Amino acid sequence: MRKGEITKVSGPLVVARGMRGSKMYDVVRVSEERLVGEIIGLSSDMASIQVYEDTSGIGPGEIVYMTDQPLFVELGPGLIESIYDGIQRPLDIIRDQTGDNISRGVEIPALERDKKWHFKPVVKKGDAVKSGDLIGEVKETVLVTHSIMVPHGVEGTVSAIKEGEFLVTDTVCEIKSDKKVTSLTMMQIWPVRQPRPYRERLAPSFMLSTGQRVVDMFFPIAKGGTACCPGPFGTGKTVIQHQLAKWAEAEIIVYIGCGERGNEMTDVLMEFPELKDPRSGEPLMKRTVLIANTSNMPVAAREASVYTGITIAEYFRDMGYSVAVMADSTSRWAEAMREISGRLEEMPGEEGYPAYLSAKVSSFYERAGRVKAVGTPEREGALSVIGAVSPPGGDLSDPVVQATLRVVKVFWSLEDRLAYQRHFPAISWLNSYSLYIDDIAEHVNKDIAKDFTDISKEAMKLLEQEAELQEIVRLIGVDALSPEDRLILEGARSIREDFLHQNAFHEIDTYASLTKQYNMLSICLRYYHQAQEALARGVAFSDIVGMEVREKIARMKYQPESDMEKITSLNDEIDTAFKTLMSSGIQQEQAGEDADVREGIDTESEKQARSAT
Repeated sequence: MRKGEITKVSGPLVVARGMRGSKMYDVVRVSEERLVGEIIGLSSDMASIQVYEDTSGIGPGEIVYMTDQPLFVELGPGLIESIYDGIQRPLDIIRDQTGDNISRGVEIPALERDKKWHFKPVVKKGDAVKSGDLIGEVKETVLVTHSIMVPHGVEGTVSAIKEGEFLVTDTVCEIKSDKKVTSLTMMQIWPVRQPRPYRERLAPSFMLSTGQRVVDMFFPIAKGGTACCPGPFGTGKTVIQHQLAKWAEAEIIVYIGCGERGNEMTDVLMEFPELKDPRSGEPLMKRTVLIANTSNMPVAAREASVYTGITIAEYFRDMGYSVAVMADSTSRWAEAMREISGRLEEMPGEEGYPAYLSAKVSSFYERAGRVKAVGTPEREGALSVIGAVSPPGGDLSDPVVQATLRVVKVFWSLEDRLAYQRHFPAISWLNSYSLYIDDIAEHVNKDIAKDFTDISKEAMKLLEQEAELQEIVRLIGVDALSPEDRLILEGARSIREDFLHQNAFHEIDTYASLTKQYNMLSICLRYYHQAQEALARGVAFSDIVGMEVREKIARMKYQPESDMEKITSLNDEIDTAFKTLMSSGIQQEQAGEDADVREGIDTESEKQARSAT
């Protein structure tokens, strides 16, 4: 093994000489403790190395061991239900072997080497295969069937294929080509900084439903799409990320905790095994991979953690799964880049971030997409990326936010004003946007309801009218508004409080299917339309807003999915209530007219009596 010598140590940055022949992003082992590092700069025989572990006690003169391999991840059965650090070391196994704190230089394989999996072949001897073709499958969990694929760069004829219980390192298939025989195991490796290839990129035309009403109805994300949710402290970025990880309509979830608090990752670990997938009824952990590089872990590993997570996600995408990546938060990732860049003495860009910040952010989000995978049988997979951004003080002009907004197509703007009003999710319906609405409209209108997007646009228009009227109310008060304008405020308030407000910690309200969302918003708008008609017929505004049916509308969000009829029955109740209200109003009006007539007759009789007298 070739060696170099340390000449300088600056926090996580180590400079070594004698590194001629090394390549950018090669992995090295630093000192006799064999700390994991990665080459991020080369000049002559000098190499700058970012070390993914604590460098305390390391000094000049110590040895650097070169591996001549890039940073890679192990891909194979055993990924699901695992929790890894930023460089794919299994934290649960490390805890069992070394205790609660990670020992420096610990080397443990990412995939268990002593666990056997049942391999079932899908090809036979003599079949011709090439890169990406499926050769077998493993039932990894009750929710995930793990497809074993021919590694990229390998093709030929199957000369041997096995079936039975095997370790991930055992040979299960042999591929014979003109030059050699290649032995295939159930495991393959892939460099984290190199995107996995695909055959064709497809248009993002299907919605990734999340169960969150403000997202799905107003600012949806497509399968294979990108989104970001920036916001100041306390606005619920992490809770939204957790909600999306729990309920998003993706078959595989990869959650990346990048520089966040350790207790937040603990919440994920504690909750996911207990929570049930609404579509399968199985624990959510049965389809989840966790990458944890919390704020108390070495800062350099944050930079690698997002690449580790998205490479694992691409692997499952290539099997034909719909995969969702939650990155919380990309701001901490950018801060790690800024620290390393500063120690490399590179020319700083805006606010000290490296000049290549935008390129790094773009390259990360560009790995999302809906694609046709390489190989046969033909498979279509989707990789959606949702990143939380934590700008200082909620400043949306922060370089990380601006670099992210240039590449993502969905923007969920979190506002502290809404959070202080206890309105959650605190996503601003006036500042947020989604560029996927037109792309997914055809399939949503076909699968859910033909007017799904129409009622969404109508509700948004009502909310925008409310914002305009609120400016007038602040100046002259609500009493100065006409009954029609006050009705707009009431209709918008119903949408805000009865539909948009969603309790993430309520057993039922935490998730709403697209059908339930459509029915709820339809009911809110039905009440508003009926109220407009009643107001036009002369019914008093106070009688309209005081109707008892409004209480039932406010409680419909707590109706379980199994009782959808109780929600849809509110349509008839609203119609009946308004018919009763308008008929009683007509009766009162008729009674008033009769009273006026009688009063007129009495007055005439009195006149005649006085004349006779």
